[in-house]
Formats: sequence, structure tokens, C-alpha cells
Amino acid sequence: MLYWDHNAGAPLLPEIARHLSTAFAQAAGNPSSVHQAGRNARRHLDQARERVAKVLGCTPREIVFTGSGSEAAAIAVLGAYRARKDKSKRRVVTTAIEHPCVLGAVTALEEEGAEVIRVAPNSDGAVPAQALIDALNDQTALCSVQWVNNETGVIQPAGELARVCAQRKIVFHSDAVQAFGRLPASLREVPADLLSLSAHKLGGPAGVGVLFGRRGVNVAGLTPGHQENGRRGGTQAVAMSEAMAMALEHAVASQEVTSVKVASLRDQFERAVLTAIPGTTVNGTAERVASTCNLQFPGVDGEALLIGLDLEGICVSTGAACASGSLSPSHVLMAMGRSAEQASGSLRFSIGASTTEEEVATVVQALIRLVPRNRG
Repeated sequence: MLYWDHNAGAPLLPEIARHLSTAFAQAAGNPSSVHQAGRNARRHLDQARERVAKVLGCTPREIVFTGSGSEAAAIAVLGAYRARKDKSKRRVVTTAIEHPCVLGAVTALEEEGAEVIRVAPNSDGAVPAQALIDALNDQTALCSVQWVNNETGVIQPAGELARVCAQRKIVFHSDAVQAFGRLPASLREVPADLLSLSAHKLGGPAGVGVLFGRRGVNVAGLTPGHQENGRRGGTQAVAMSEAMAMALEHAVASQEVTSVKVASLRDQFERAVLTAIPGTTVNGTAERVASTCNLQFPGVDGEALLIGLDLEGICVSTGAACASGSLSPSHVLMAMGRSAEQASGSLRFSIGASTTEEEVATVVQALIRLVPRNRG
């Protein structure tokens, strides 16, 4: 099997698999308990929190462990808006190409009376920073802009918006799930008030994420409980939190070397496909991370092509994994100005450190065979 869907979830790192096997076999004790087993669990949890904080460049108390990146983003968006001190501020500014977890959260806020502004991207996949800034006003309670788009890999102006929002005292959240491990990333680059991350995009396990919440920023927890300083109730998954820390550390430490390798393979793949299959174009030509290539094949049924590739042992995606079961065309590509037919004829290829030149050649040859068969 050739796995070319790293944006949906990267392969589990062997050292993390070994850690989880050992930790789950030995784990006992609730980190909220005062007995010896509980104190031991608390120590491991605190150490994991310290490791994540060191990578991000913040204090451990600003780290909240969650069940996923989607949950972290939902806590950030829903929790920050609901906890705002000035209830007269009802505007929420975001983009039209956010991950479904953010778009779902702002839609929920809309139903609660918020005025939601969804700024559209240019045709190259980048949302204009000035358009986002222009959408901010004195009634803006929250701004949420992703760091890297999950479908096109295009880098968004999260850093610029974070700084503008700080000057205007507007709470700023960024979905950074696709940023870490793919470009230099920390709170220096995007000084957000709230930042959401996910382990399984980084070679960790699915089922654990992180929310950074800057000290002094109020966030109402979605699940009642005293854990995580009241921001996320429920007994913490200690072994998973340790795995989150390990995945984040590995991603940041290896980012530069991995990005150089992956960029070379991605460019090689794109050149070969664009040359061999006339009419093929790239969705998202603005600056992007090296791992992602979203290609449009005119006249092709993307779902049928995906199935054809899958039958040959090649795993790719039609868009966000959270929406892959939907028959609707990608909301990201539609927002970029693609027609429903163009969006439906597009596939996302996302690669990583384990990808090889031999895989590139195999996938290119498969597309050369399959694309003509799937043209209407």
C-alpha cells in the first residue's frame, strides 16, 4: 500500500507505538487522585504538558490536552466567544475555507446570535490579509484563521492577523493542525491567543490534541469538570498526552530536513503529472507547505478516480477527511471559484517523510492509466 494521505493522518511513529504499548500495559491511577498511583499519573501528565509548552514557547498552565484537534478548535471558538466579557460584541471573523470543525463552531455561534463574517480566498487559495483586517470592527469578539489549509496546503496570513488582533484587543484563534512539522512553527511566528493542534497529523495517535490558551484569555469549557483548569472536564489520557508531546517534539525537530525532501518529491510528482496528463492544473498556487498537492483533472469523476487508485493500493483523498463521506464538492475549492464539476474532479495528494521516489513513479504511472478511463 502506498499511503499518500498524510494530511488526514500521518503514519504512527515506531517509537510512539512502542511507548503506547508499554504505557497502556502499565498505566494505573487517575491524575486527579491523591494516592501514590494518582500522583505518579499526575507527574507523567505534568511532564507531557511541560514538553508541549517548551515546543510552543509558553507556560505549562497554558496547555490544555483534548481528545482531538477538532475538539481543541471547538473549545477555542465556542468557549472564547461565550466567555467574552462584553456581550455586546457579537462579530466573529473567519475564512470560508476553514476546517469543518471551525466552520461548524461558527455556525453554532450564528444560531446563538453572533454575526459571522466568512472571508473568501483568492483563486490561488490564499485569503487576503487586508480583507480579513477590513472585516474587523469595534464589535468583533473573535477572529479565527487557519495557519495552513488542509486541502490545498496554502499558508494563510495567521501571523499578520494575530498581531493586528492583539493591537485591537480581539481574541485570535488559529487552527495550526497542518502547520507543525510542515513549516517553522511556534508562538513566535503566530502569536495567537488560542492555538489548536492534533497528534495524528504529526505521527502520533488519533484521539489526542492540544489547545494553547494564552494566560488571561477567558475560555468557557464545553465539558464541565475541574480538570485542565476547568477548560476541559474529564479524566486526562496520560499515555496519549505523552504521545502528543513526543509527536510534536519529533515533528519540530525534523521539520527542516523533512520539508526539503518532501518539497523535492512533491515538485517531481507535479511536473510529471502536469506534463503527462494534458489539462491537469494545481488547486492552490499561492505559497504552500511542501507536503500538499491538490490536482484538478478536467472531466474526471474524482470519487471514481480515488477508488481506482485505491484498488491499486494507493491512498489519496478528495478533501478534508472529516468530510470525505459527503457527496458535496469541496467547500474550499468552491470558495476559490472552482465550479462543482471542477471541484468534484480534484484529488489531494499529501506526502511525508516516509514517501520515496519509487512511490512517486508508481503514482504517476497509475494516474496516466486511470485518468483517461475516468473521463466522461
